[in-house]
Amino acid sequence: MGNQRNNSVQQEGAPSNGRRQLLKAGAALAAFPIIAATSVGAQAADNQTIMGAIVTDPKSEDFINGMADLMAHSTRTPVLRWPNEYGLDYEEIFFPALDGVTIEGWFIPADSDKLLIFNHPMPCNRYGYPGHLEPWTNFGGFEVNFLPEYKLLHDAGYNIITYDMRNHGRSGTGSGGINGHGVLEYRDVIGSLRYAKSRPDTKDMKTALYSRCLGANATIVGMKKHPQEFAHIKAMIALQPVSPAVFVQTAMENQKIANGAELFDVAFHKQTGFHLADVWPMEYAKAVTVPTLVAQVRNDFLTKPSNVQEIYDTISSQGKKLFWIEGTDQRFEGYNYFGKNPQPVLDWFGSHIS
Repeated sequence: MGNQRNNSVQQEGAPSNGRRQLLKAGAALAAFPIIAATSVGAQAADNQTIMGAIVTDPKSEDFINGMADLMAHSTRTPVLRWPNEYGLDYEEIFFPALDGVTIEGWFIPADSDKLLIFNHPMPCNRYGYPGHLEPWTNFGGFEVNFLPEYKLLHDAGYNIITYDMRNHGRSGTGSGGINGHGVLEYRDVIGSLRYAKSRPDTKDMKTALYSRCLGANATIVGMKKHPQEFAHIKAMIALQPVSPAVFVQTAMENQKIANGAELFDVAFHKQTGFHLADVWPMEYAKAVTVPTLVAQVRNDFLTKPSNVQEIYDTISSQGKKLFWIEGTDQRFEGYNYFGKNPQPVLDWFGSHIS
């Protein structure tokens, strides 16, 4: 890679089977409720409830099982873009998560004492999400690209550490390949904090977090379980944190599957040993005490604004702000938003990292 400062990356943890690497057509990615270009809810119109008994057609059963598969394991996607393509010097880095899983990422240096650590959404990676390419077009059919935002923040004077969470991108397989929606991935967040503290050039930097979706959930779990690891954090942006149970309930309502959330919970438990109630308790948000900007696509058809409002209200920080992204109902548009409209991010970090 041009302008690469260290070529020490090792690729580990390749998926053990095809399901976890790429979900097949007709399974989760094809059945998952990200049918952005079409009317949601049309697929399962034939579901009906008769005398309290649920009659589920084959399409609805495929939808539930496919969604459970994706929620249980996520899916790996390729790292398609690199910092040098945007004129950025960088190092390829790797470090252990709290439990030893090998985590791979980038360090993008700047001439300052300020550091941002990024934690990405599911099923993205440090680069973004190749939603413009098959077989990943089910999240709206467009690309999510974090590199323009890294460039903007780097040019504003921020050093950057960004990485692939376990079971994503090029990082190792962890927790048996199970996606914990934060209750397992917090180990990666803590690994990134310890890594930054281990580097002579970053250990004393003023540090803030930029955590999206899965990354936000994982960060919040880490703050609950190991608050001492976050004592030096100056601020956070939490972009689209979500309660998995609300995500599932909304999907089943969109698809008009009666008792869909209950049926999903059975399928999810069968694959992971988790029930939906296990994977991200709302009360964990009380552990957030750092100044936090919560941002969310207001009309995101995959979730409910009331869920994000509740997360925001539960956060303990006195210095918090809620920012609604308007003009779209596409969740993944929210991940591109600040790369095109950076001022709220620049203002937030600028006012809290001095």
